[in-house]
Amino acid sequence: MARTIAVIGGGVIGLCSALALERRGADVTLIDAGPPEKAASHVNAGWVVPSLSQPVPAPGLTAQSLRWMLRSDSPLYIAPRLDPDFARWLFAFWRRCNPRDHRAATEATVALGARTLALYDDLRAAGVAFEEHHDGLLYAYRDPAALAHDYAEMESLGLLDPVASPLLDGDAARALELSLSDAIVGGYWMHNERSVRPDSLVNGLRERLARGTTKLRLGERVVGMGGRNGRVDTVFTDTDSYDVEAVVVAAGAWTPQIVAPLGVRAPIEAGKGYSIDLTPPPPLPEAIGRPLYLHESRVAITPLNGMLRLAGTMELSGLNDRIRPERVRALVNNTHDAIRGWPARTPTEGAGVRVWQGARPLTPDGLPIIGWAPGWRNLALASGHAMMGVTLAPATGEVVAELVVTGTPPETIRPLDPARFA
Repeated sequence: MARTIAVIGGGVIGLCSALALERRGADVTLIDAGPPEKAASHVNAGWVVPSLSQPVPAPGLTAQSLRWMLRSDSPLYIAPRLDPDFARWLFAFWRRCNPRDHRAATEATVALGARTLALYDDLRAAGVAFEEHHDGLLYAYRDPAALAHDYAEMESLGLLDPVASPLLDGDAARALELSLSDAIVGGYWMHNERSVRPDSLVNGLRERLARGTTKLRLGERVVGMGGRNGRVDTVFTDTDSYDVEAVVVAAGAWTPQIVAPLGVRAPIEAGKGYSIDLTPPPPLPEAIGRPLYLHESRVAITPLNGMLRLAGTMELSGLNDRIRPERVRALVNNTHDAIRGWPARTPTEGAGVRVWQGARPLTPDGLPIIGWAPGWRNLALASGHAMMGVTLAPATGEVVAELVVTGTPPETIRPLDPARFA
């Protein structure tokens, strides 16, 4: 059997890594347990947004999360559980909610995603077909103090120039996006940002790989890996085994359980997010024309061809696929006063409505884990992208391919080294 590079995980990170490796001449086998609609790559807001490079742990989040954590309909819900590993993760997360760590993590994420938009153009040139929109992203605020604070912080982090509008008052925001209600006091528009339909991106990448040399092993679950002397040589699934030259684990929130038997620590928690697809979009006096981020409620609104997607919330309740109705209702309820004419009784089930949930992979410092696993010379990790998976997937694929093919970590992933958690 020919030796291969195995990529474990069929979300956008794994798919982009497989494509980048294939384009460098590697013999690639991609293994994914599926189904795709149960993972974060399929159910997210679909934003390609380098401006949202700030990590999840941020100054002030500790106090705010304590107010939110026990409310099951809040933007952040932490389900009480007796789990020492989760308690340690949460303590490490809260320790990172300070200005110094926040700035360092932002700079590292910005560096990784510097070529994001160009790499998306390259995906299309390489034959990946997907739905994409170039409408920017409008941040909308109800609280003028929060607007002023966030705009100043974005400016200090270098995330505004040259892609942001000046600070907009409510009338200017409504002139740009007619669907906004009078409750919105202002905002700012990041005009370079894009959006994609996530399932079309996943399907487009799979179809492109199927036309190439990559072997797709979908519906197979990895049950173990064998190796010695710091090198993995075999990947075992529930139906087969593969001799390997190298392995890339890009399994999102499932990464820890895959690598733990090899003695590798990957402190990733599942941050469940929800999305609702409304097909067709609800009838409004003015149709929503561009992606909107409703700051106070942390709701993302994405207009796509023939549908509208609402996405958001963060739920730390372990790795499960339970859908909490109160969190789904919160997505709809938190949209009412921001969008003019939004239906008071927006359905959350029934014809034309589809509710999704997916586990975002969260690290305690808010940064992805990309690089060689400690103690292993041919086992690479590519996970922990939180809400930035779609934005950072093409860039991650490129650095992973460079790492595996050359053996040397690119400079941009040195702050993301898995050894920081060893």
